[in-house]
Amino acid sequence: MSKYVIGIDVGGTTTKFGVVDKNGHILEQDRIPTNQHEVAEEFIEDLYAKVGPMIERAGGTQNIEGIGMGAPNANFYTGNIEYAPNLKWKGIIHMADLMERRFNLTTKLTNDANAAAVGEQIYGCAKEMNDFITITLGTGVGSGIVVNGRIVLGHDGFAGELGHTIIRPGGRLHKGTGMKGSLEAYASATGVRETAIELLTEHPERESLLRNYTINELTSESVYDCAMKGDSIANEIFEFTGQILGESLANFIMFSSPEAIVLFGGLTKAGPLLLNPTRKHMEANLLPIFQNKVKLLFSELKEADAAILGASALIWKLKD
Repeated sequence: MSKYVIGIDVGGTTTKFGVVDKNGHILEQDRIPTNQHEVAEEFIEDLYAKVGPMIERAGGTQNIEGIGMGAPNANFYTGNIEYAPNLKWKGIIHMADLMERRFNLTTKLTNDANAAAVGEQIYGCAKEMNDFITITLGTGVGSGIVVNGRIVLGHDGFAGELGHTIIRPGGRLHKGTGMKGSLEAYASATGVRETAIELLTEHPERESLLRNYTINELTSESVYDCAMKGDSIANEIFEFTGQILGESLANFIMFSSPEAIVLFGGLTKAGPLLLNPTRKHMEANLLPIFQNKVKLLFSELKEADAAILGASALIWKLKD
């Protein structure tokens, strides 16, 4: 087996990439802007200009097992990126084929949340697990479901969009999808901000440190800072967010009976403020046969490296 793989994470703004060994050590990494070009082929040329020299420094293509990519709306079955709303390249992009032609290396891709799940399975806290769910709590809510050691992809490659499941029918509008009451509308960093705005508006009589921020300045981080200072509204925001997340996790548990749920992303920095209400409401909404069985874990992967590691893990996973 070759010594290394290339991990590439295609984000809406930035694409990160690196050379990774089987133990999850990143030899070197770099990044380029994602949306500077109207067509994907020009983006791949920019990528090759940076990644090509990395491959040579790693001993050439004979030392590289393949390229793993995480990307929005990426389909593992077809190797295509399909109608990604936050990328310039519209329609269906045959990304794996284009990459293989330019790099002469096997290329596999899946959506970024599935890549995160494989990363946890190969490098992270789910190493010994065959059944677990990863939930990424960032600007949005992503998810990857592993059952019997395999990522759940569905018949078309797009299974596992737990962030878009409806947890409050007719509830808060998700501006990106037009859906009402989805998990992402509440349990993302964006959702925390929306909850803060709602509570401050609905209760003008209540004092809060959050009122020291303008609407534009208000973020999930500022809510956390105020909660840590004992602010009652800020703490109520995390209690409410944990309730929504916990109820959702209970549904997911009764669907696939995982050994653990691994939480990842910026919102997890809230620690017990988020974890305690999440666990309470998760357990309260489970049937007795599922209660007190599922571990609720924070990812052990370093956030700065996780996207590259997750993408690279696709190749190691396929070799096992």
